[in-house]
Amino acid sequence: MNRRREPRIVIVGSINMDLVTQVPHLPQPGETLTGSSFATCPGGKGANQAVAVARLGGRSILIGRVGDDAFGSQLLRGLRHEGVDTRNVHVVPKTSSGVAIIGVEKSGQNAITVVSGANACLCPKDIRAAESVIASADAVLLQLEIPLDTAREAILMAQKHEVFTVLDPAPVPPRGLPRNWRSLNIDIITPNETEAAALGRKPCTHDKAAVACLESLLMDSVAAIAVLKRGRRGALLHAFLKPAFFPPFPVKAIDTTAAGDAFSAALTLHFSEGHGTLGEAIHFANAAGALATTRRGAQTAMPTRREVNELIRQHPYQP
Repeated sequence: MNRRREPRIVIVGSINMDLVTQVPHLPQPGETLTGSSFATCPGGKGANQAVAVARLGGRSILIGRVGDDAFGSQLLRGLRHEGVDTRNVHVVPKTSSGVAIIGVEKSGQNAITVVSGANACLCPKDIRAAESVIASADAVLLQLEIPLDTAREAILMAQKHEVFTVLDPAPVPPRGLPRNWRSLNIDIITPNETEAAALGRKPCTHDKAAVACLESLLMDSVAAIAVLKRGRRGALLHAFLKPAFFPPFPVKAIDTTAAGDAFSAALTLHFSEGHGTLGEAIHFANAAGALATTRRGAQTAMPTRREVNELIRQHPYQP
């Protein structure tokens, strides 16, 4: 992997406008709630991670699609303002941009419904058209809010050029990953506990169960290394060696919407910089994810490198 002071991270993924409501609690089936506020916020897992990489000091290059609506124009302007390279983000005519309807309760927990819109139009041909961009990257980071064939093409393209790959497997398809994803051997997969349970086909409710769940996931050879995002319980690293637990940072969470995106982006960037261990990269990612929970919104919640470094200064990495 080519090491640079400012790593080039290619993010392949979704771009959404988040429609966010603050609610007293997450609704039950058939329940009508009265929310206390409403806001439109730029989001989408791909765009969130692209903004996170840029704020943390990497060169952020996004491959994606938006619609030819007002949301699409607004989303592109916001990404460019954050320093994200959007030359590989294309506008789909007569198509709406992706949206996510998000309910956030007082504890910071959330429930999200995504409508793909233009994200569903991102196709393997777009990946092949961006081959030179991927070939010159230090890492490719992707998620599953785009068609699975497109995500798989991006992984194969990265592997063709020996580029480091990180998969944030969200959302997990209803039937899990297709058979042709087995033995892909992505470098790192970063599920949360719900996603790991779906992929590993085992519960992920406590430490011992989480280790067994990741072992099951790794048996399919989808990835060489699994890093489990555990929210307020920190993170777990597993690679068929001795599992390693990483404690959380003590912060007051008000909105967990984009914490996982901040974590995956920070992990990818820090490891691509090549000056620390994987453990240090996970500690850095834990700090970024924790800070993201202290603010409302998605892209607006992404921390800067200075903020992450300050939190780590207060709580140093202890192998």
